[in-house]
Amino acid sequence: MCSCSIGEGGRDRARGAPALPCTVAVSDGVGSAPAPPPHGAAEGLGVSLQAAEPNASGRASRNSRQLPGIRLDSWQGAARAWGGDGDPPWLGWARGSCSPSWWYTVLFSHGNAVDLGQMSSFYIGLGTRINCNIFSYDYSGYGASTGKPSERNLYSDIDAAWQALRTRYGISPENIILYGQSIGTVPTVDLASRYECAAIVLHSPLTSGMRVAFPETKKTYWFDAFPNIEKISKITSPVLIIHGTEDEVIDFSHGLALFERCPKAVEPLWVDGAGHNDIELYSQYLERLRKFISQELASQRN
Repeated sequence: MCSCSIGEGGRDRARGAPALPCTVAVSDGVGSAPAPPPHGAAEGLGVSLQAAEPNASGRASRNSRQLPGIRLDSWQGAARAWGGDGDPPWLGWARGSCSPSWWYTVLFSHGNAVDLGQMSSFYIGLGTRINCNIFSYDYSGYGASTGKPSERNLYSDIDAAWQALRTRYGISPENIILYGQSIGTVPTVDLASRYECAAIVLHSPLTSGMRVAFPETKKTYWFDAFPNIEKISKITSPVLIIHGTEDEVIDFSHGLALFERCPKAVEPLWVDGAGHNDIELYSQYLERLRKFISQELASQRN
């Protein structure tokens, strides 16, 4: 997913927000950011991960640019919950105001071929519009996170982010909403199948890697990567599924299949005419998220 505007009051024209790079330092809540690494096309999504490539030194070079409104961190305490390669992932906050309505924190697992820096403006805009804090992280090999992209590391990365929320920041599970977009639905579903939380949002989800690469696949083989379809039934928290009917990367049928298999699914959002990367430009996107969080989840708290 690209860093783009969030539609309100009808579909907006896509506006190319500047790509903001990932940070490798923290200073009073705002980190100085390295130059953005190049990103390849998200090819072969079903069977591989396409990550940002570092420069020749192995790390992105630094410059004086900043990420206003975002705090980035490389909390090494996350290593206790992390079993991947390299170092624990980089973490990022987009904090809300002190209003009592900001009681939820969204643990956001972003899409392929982007990083925290590129997503930062989107996180700030989304958090403001749905009245939630946004907490995110970079997968191994993405942005400033070390290691290599792999399915195993995806699960280790989100475990580390979850551990950071729970232990470092003291956020209770009932106040955490897991949000996964595209490839980010893979670690999201895995974590949600093991822990109870306030809710889950699956944005353009995939059923499994084989089913993306080979649409006629009907069963899950032992070598199938990213088997969301086999884990979705284990989730015990409310699940909102969002999918565009004209998705050209992960077919709409994936969202439908997960909805049918999920016992905790709430009313889904099928965005008529939306593709894989433009759902946020439709007014229904924010309307459904707001209703889900401020009405449906809030009613369960009372």
